[in-house]
Amino acid sequence: MNLIEDFLAEAVRRPERTAIIDKAGTAISYGDLETRSARLAAGFAAKGIGEGDRVLIGLFPGLDLYAGLAALWRLGAVAVFPEPAMGLAGFRHAAGATRPKALLAATLVGLIARILPETRRIPVRLSPSGDWPEGRSDCAPRGENDPALISFTSGSTGEPKAIERSHGLMRAQHAALAPLIASDRDEIDIVAFPAFVLTCIGHGTTAVMPNWNLRRHDRMPPEALVKLVKATGATRLLVPPVVVSRLIGTDLPETVRRVMTGGGPLYPDVARRFLDAHPGIGLTNVYGSTEAEPIAHAHLECLSDTDWEVAASGGGLPVGRPVAEASVKFVDDEILVSGPHVNRGYLDPARNAETKLIEGDTVWHRTGDAGRLDDQGRLWLLGRHGAATDGLFAFAVETAARLWPGVTAAAFAVDGKGRPVLFLSGDTANLPDWRERAEALGALDVLCVDAIPMDRRHRSKPDTRQLLKRFGRG
Repeated sequence: MNLIEDFLAEAVRRPERTAIIDKAGTAISYGDLETRSARLAAGFAAKGIGEGDRVLIGLFPGLDLYAGLAALWRLGAVAVFPEPAMGLAGFRHAAGATRPKALLAATLVGLIARILPETRRIPVRLSPSGDWPEGRSDCAPRGENDPALISFTSGSTGEPKAIERSHGLMRAQHAALAPLIASDRDEIDIVAFPAFVLTCIGHGTTAVMPNWNLRRHDRMPPEALVKLVKATGATRLLVPPVVVSRLIGTDLPETVRRVMTGGGPLYPDVARRFLDAHPGIGLTNVYGSTEAEPIAHAHLECLSDTDWEVAASGGGLPVGRPVAEASVKFVDDEILVSGPHVNRGYLDPARNAETKLIEGDTVWHRTGDAGRLDDQGRLWLLGRHGAATDGLFAFAVETAARLWPGVTAAAFAVDGKGRPVLFLSGDTANLPDWRERAEALGALDVLCVDAIPMDRRHRSKPDTRQLLKRFGRG
């Protein structure tokens, strides 16, 4: 097998269909993307790149990146992706942790790499702009367990862990995402998650790169997204929760049929306001992690009034039934998942003890999330398992607090002494009322902040570590 076989099949079936439209509006068809990747593969092979060779990626999302990846996988090479939220530090960490044979980078990144201690000794330099006269029509056959990609966890709870994904694992993830991405229609997807572009072109859709800064989704100009939808005829949006919230007061063009979101909590108040503002547009919440994608998904427009009341009263965030490929169980409220699309271990085996539970031939991944199943077999998220105390879970507390008068944002945390803390932003004239309501939930300290800082990856998760540090409660 080879994970790009699905893309190559689409290139044969419909070579004229647009595969990707980049940030600048430049489009490339499936056939032209296949031809370009074949020529790059020939050039990379001439540089000595072959099966199993690790190649550090220093390209931003765009045509060069996806043509380069297809070329590497045609050769059986292994793409190494730094954690983008870490910036230059993530680039250096990835190089040091994987010791790649080659660097595939844009000109500026290549120049920077020559002065960094972790990257300047990389022996082979590759360019995405090589125009080789003859391409490689073949595709290196790979075994199910042969590595295809190395990526990193976000590092939000410690040093980022390197995850090696095999061709078999990525094909299994592709299959698990098929009910969400595959379609009988000619879908045009605006994709704010760069890794999902690979899934989209594997299922024959058109992937449109966003026209805003992917590192600052919280500053996404709604009018820019509307302009992009009109220019491309986009039918679906794959965006983080913060973008969903910014679209509530916007008139989306009628071509948009569904918005899919993930990468952070989608609070019920945001989801309901979006659905009320955009009747006829579906809203899907996808739950997964770097190690297990996807785990579950829910079409939120199908929830009943009772479901919304359960969510608003602290019952958790609804993420639907687990996907068919996933087996889910709970240990002390923590969600564990296994399946063919779930990563079985880290590049450094010493890190496995932190998040892996082995039972015979089955490897369970500890998600670090607390949750529950309802009587219909649907999964509800309660928050980070390690940030719960005295029966208080983050999402339950935050969901309730976001509905209090004057509250604009909320974040729940447990400080270094094990005390629960609720950070609130909004109209502080309501502080006495907030404290009274918090006391009804439990022994919560209420602290006011001007704004809740968010995670660096998708700007959708409260950065509680930063908040605790600011108040000396770490």
